[in-house]
Formats: sequence, C-alpha cells, structure tokens
Amino acid sequence: MTRHGEGLSDPKAMRALAHPARLMILNRLNVEGSATATEVAEIAGITPSAASYHLRMLAKYGFVEDAPPRGDGRERLWKAVGKPVSVGVLPDDQPDVREAKVTLITAFRREANEEAERALANIDQEPEEWRDATLFGRYRIRVDAEELAQLNREIGKLIEPFVVQRRREGVAPKGARVAEAQVNLFPVVARAVPGLPTEDHGAAGGK
Repeated sequence: MTRHGEGLSDPKAMRALAHPARLMILNRLNVEGSATATEVAEIAGITPSAASYHLRMLAKYGFVEDAPPRGDGRERLWKAVGKPVSVGVLPDDQPDVREAKVTLITAFRREANEEAERALANIDQEPEEWRDATLFGRYRIRVDAEELAQLNREIGKLIEPFVVQRRREGVAPKGARVAEAQVNLFPVVARAVPGLPTEDHGAAGGK
C-alpha cells in the first residue's frame, strides 16, 4: 500500500476495512472503477444486500463514496475515494489502536499472499513474455534505518506512475494488464533457536 500522510489511525475504521469482503470490494473499485452493489457482490461471493451493507460501512469510514449515475440513474453506483491506504505501527500507539493496526496489516498480508499464490498456480497458463517478466523474489540486505526508509521512498517513486488509479486503460500501452507489486521492507528478527534434539529418532529407522 502506498503511504498517504501518517496512515490510518482510527481503530474503528481499520477494523471495518479488515473484513475480507470489504478489502475485495475496495480493490475492485480501485482497479476497475465505479460499480453497483450487485457487481461487487459477484467478485466477493456475497449477496447484493450484503454487498450494500459492506459498501455503506466503507462509506461510513471514508473509503468509498457515491459515483455519478449511469444510464437512467436507477442503480446506485459506488467508487473508491482515490486516496491510497496505508497503516504503520508507531511506538506511542494506544493498545486499541495497535490491535486494530495489527489486525488490518494481517488482513493486508493475507490478501497479498492469496494474490501471489493464485498467480503462481496460474503461471504455466501465462504467455511466455508474462512468465519471463514475473518475479517472486526475496533478498537479504544490509542497511541502516535511514537507508531502509530511503529504499522505501525510491521504490514508491518507481511504482507510482504505474498505479492503476493513475494509469487507466487508454493511457497504458496496448497489451497492458493489471499486475501487482508487493513490497515488504522490515528489519529481520532472529528466529528462536530450538537447539539440538535429545534423541535422533530417525537414525535407526532404516535398521
């Protein structure tokens, strides 16, 4: 998620957004533009009435709003407000704020992991040029805190021109499609060392 100001801080808003269906609905509106409750219900696998409820909750906390009508205007259209969503844990967070932030970050990570797993499962069905351009990478780097923050800013600058809200169809080159960039920058925490086992139960297994 691209940073926007200091990020989310209202625990009620964060808990509202952490719902899986609401994250799917918001992503659908961000990527494809305005839609009705029925249209977003299909991608979330819920009823239109449930989608209407989730849309109202997203609107209550400022994530979506009414969109200009289409056709005869009988259907209510919704759109994302267009502001990037970000959340970061701060040392002085109150306990309820910290809990809500962790819940939302966990939901973001779960959704991101599911997106990557679907892409990996489908990789053999992609055209050669898309397979060649796809990367599932992991790097260990050695940096200080300011270098890590600078790396975050530089990566954001590289990605920003390609974000779907800025680069709609008709602006992107022919053959462009929606892709996803997942960026995680964090200091490594040492794993707990389990130590040596007291017995090697597998050593005599073949004798």
